[in-house]
Amino acid sequence: MSQVYEPEGEGLSYLSHARYGKDKVRVFRVVRDSNWHTVVEYNVSALVEGDIEKSYTEADNSVVVATDSIKNITYYLAKTSPHVLHPERFALHLGTHLVSKYAHLTKAFISIEQLRWQRIPVAQGAGQDPKPHPHAFYRDGDDKRTVEAEIDASAGKDHIVARVSSGIKDLLVLKTTGSAFERFVRDEYTTLAEVDDRIFSTAVDLQYRFAPLRIPVPEDGEGRTFDPTFGGEQARGTPWDGDAVWDAARKVTLEVFALDESASVQATLYKMAQRIVAEQPHVQSVTYTLPNKHYVPVDMKYIGVDNTSPPKAEVFVPLSAPSGLISATVSRK
Repeated sequence: MSQVYEPEGEGLSYLSHARYGKDKVRVFRVVRDSNWHTVVEYNVSALVEGDIEKSYTEADNSVVVATDSIKNITYYLAKTSPHVLHPERFALHLGTHLVSKYAHLTKAFISIEQLRWQRIPVAQGAGQDPKPHPHAFYRDGDDKRTVEAEIDASAGKDHIVARVSSGIKDLLVLKTTGSAFERFVRDEYTTLAEVDDRIFSTAVDLQYRFAPLRIPVPEDGEGRTFDPTFGGEQARGTPWDGDAVWDAARKVTLEVFALDESASVQATLYKMAQRIVAEQPHVQSVTYTLPNKHYVPVDMKYIGVDNTSPPKAEVFVPLSAPSGLISATVSRK
């Protein structure tokens, strides 16, 4: 006969925080408009908080919405939501449905990672310019678009507030000049040589945080249907306008990286973040994390060849580790 384990020291501890849900829900959605198809691929995490304490402390599952049900809700909304092609909007719909349908749940945390799919350009005949194919796609990069949304109904189901952060992950960039690293601290531990011209490469991790967004009470009370009255100038630059903000942030990142005569990764990072804050009035803070991707020139002095001085350095060894890791957050005053 099995025995129930009774821990000692019951009065010495308490449950201070609890959250659960479904992670790594993979979603691929095809939206068909006659012969013109549009696709999105997401990795979704949907977690919840609320009045769930007794599922931990009393082994009472009556307050547990099964993680399998949360997965099924994700797929249901991927099928029915008119917002599925827009990750910020879809995250808001999914989170609002979870906290609206279940009275005892007060917060939902939705994370979405969107993988890239681009239409294949195809020429329709000799001498014709290529045009995007209506239903054939290729993956044109490993960078991912990210969304993290907290949908907070702790002040009541009629006072739902969303806090959204979006960004980019694994955007690999490189330039072969226009970067230096000089006048840093030199002491007995310093072996790194100063350079006025070097390869600059990094895998960009960007996250920008929007101002909180008030979510209207869903008309159906449960959030199965989700049609908040955001539109026009009211929505511009908010999470509801996430596609345009993401596109602008990506362009800023690439443009500043390419054009800046970089004195350091830190200095270039700051310029990127400053510009996003300046151009996006609803963005409250911008965080970049930039790991150095080192390319070290091969020393060929043994054979009488100069491959180390900046004008002559042309053959490099890519080194993955150890690497510098530069991060900073720039916030609106």
